[in-house]
Amino acid sequence: MNGPEWLFPLPLEEGRARATALFAETFATEPRGVWSAQGRVNLIGEHTDYNGGTCLPLALPHRTFVALRPRPDALVRAVSAQRPGEVWRTSLGEVTPGRVDGWGAYVAGVAWALARKGLRMTGFDVAVVSAVPTGAGLASSAALECAVALGLDESLDLGLASDDAGRARLAAACVRAENEIVGAPTGGMDQAVSLRSRPGHALLLDTRDGSVRHVPLELADRDAALLVIDTRATHALVDGQYGLRRATCEAAARVLGVGTLREAELETALATLAAHGDLEIDLGADGTTTVSADVARRRVRHVVTEVARVDAVVGALAEGDLARVGALLDEGHRSLRDDYEVSCRELDLACETATGAGALGARMTGGGFGGSAVALVPADRVEDVARAVTEAFAAAGLTAPAFLRAG
Repeated sequence: MNGPEWLFPLPLEEGRARATALFAETFATEPRGVWSAQGRVNLIGEHTDYNGGTCLPLALPHRTFVALRPRPDALVRAVSAQRPGEVWRTSLGEVTPGRVDGWGAYVAGVAWALARKGLRMTGFDVAVVSAVPTGAGLASSAALECAVALGLDESLDLGLASDDAGRARLAAACVRAENEIVGAPTGGMDQAVSLRSRPGHALLLDTRDGSVRHVPLELADRDAALLVIDTRATHALVDGQYGLRRATCEAAARVLGVGTLREAELETALATLAAHGDLEIDLGADGTTTVSADVARRRVRHVVTEVARVDAVVGALAEGDLARVGALLDEGHRSLRDDYEVSCRELDLACETATGAGALGARMTGGGFGGSAVALVPADRVEDVARAVTEAFAAAGLTAPAFLRAG
């Protein structure tokens, strides 16, 4: 059996060169420039971002590069190294919610959202080269959106990327693009970390007011590392399950009389929902469904306890208590698996095997239903943990996972 498969980031110059070459080959001209944005892994705080809670993601070294050139008309043309020979096209005038299909919706949606902010916008050509794994729950879509946003900002002299407040506005436009044009009801964590994080730090994001605090990781100084496990179990956030979780939380908040579940007190919330009974959930264009009181209570329990775990991890990092961080990761995975029900066979196996092979703790990361896990591992055990997970997947007859180093 082969050893673990490692996914490495593209060096900056190589990524820029590849994107430039693809642009020139496709559009027979040179781009105005090349911009890039990072994928992310979330250390703790899952499914809290659309509930007004806190989360603690960090940027990966893996980036998406876009070579971009504005056009004098409203045409948008996009090509990706992952889809050689295919040029995606639309006109900005045709970009409206529910009418844009294909991967280019992430690209054109950003221009649409920036225009809705009253900013000057034109058509553009763009070539995409990415080292962020797709379908892995590592924010590949946000990395694409944010790289395009940076390219449009600089090439059109919008002036937003020069400070954190402006980058927050760019991030908000990217979130709107994903929500309204792509149709994925995600929160704002991915775009925030891609545009607002610092090297060597996790980003403590308060989604209630958009404020951030940079939390030092200092893992290398403590002989530890974060190992990301791409289970190769493809996940998708537009298949209805993610939206159902979000709609359930919003309905529960209305029953509890709070703006978001961030404001809920756990025991009071559980008692109120038990007395209320089943919840009717509005799924928008997909109609309505009913969620039992027991399911609603478990969803709420995950969100409220997960917000508390974010605070606890921040405190444990400050104290250098990595064993406590690991225990909180394990606790978070159990909550996501049992209460929020967004794990899967591959994620459970990855986490169980990692901890059994010496990781201090592990949990699924991202929206779930597939994707990736993150493990906190002693630095001298990283290869051993990766090998153990690879062997466990092989023994279970599963597609071989891949591994990334982060933090």
